[in-house]
Formats: sequence, structure tokens, C-alpha cells
Amino acid sequence: MDTNGGRNVPHTKSCKKRLVTSRLRNERNRQNRAMMRAKIKSYRANIGEMSAEDKAESVTRMYSLIDTQARKGLMPKRRAARLKARMAAAATK
Repeated sequence: MDTNGGRNVPHTKSCKKRLVTSRLRNERNRQNRAMMRAKIKSYRANIGEMSAEDKAESVTRMYSLIDTQARKGLMPKRRAARLKARMAAAATK
């Protein structure tokens, strides 16, 4: 059962299961990171055209999303803090 793409194949049953779960998590994390990048890009593109209350609501949603990503370990906490600070600065311009 070659489940490792031609590389070293796991031998024990637990290693095979671990390989499957790690691949699933890897794919899920990759999708979450891509979603996060897309949301940040759309936020930056649209922040200039929003009204004040829309900006506040959007910043709150983005803060929640960034905090969730950092809590799950998909982004370092310092990067999350830096992103939130930059978003707040962009919202006040």
C-alpha cells in the first residue's frame, strides 16, 4: 500500500493511519491559509470604499478570524498581532 507518493512507505498500521491524518490536516490547513490570504486581500482592497460603521464591523470580523487562525496554530501570534495593528491603522485612514 503505497500511500506516501513513492517515498519511504510506513510499515506499521499506526504509522499508516498517522500518514493519512497528517495529510488530511495538511490539506485543511492549506485551505485555511489560502482562505485567510484571500480575505485579507479583499479587506485591503475594499477598506477605502467602506463607510465608518462598515469599517468597524469589518475590522471586528477580521480580528475574530485572525485570532481563530492564531489560536489553531495556523499563524504565529506575533504575525496575528501585526496584521491586526495594520488593519486598525488602515481602517482609521
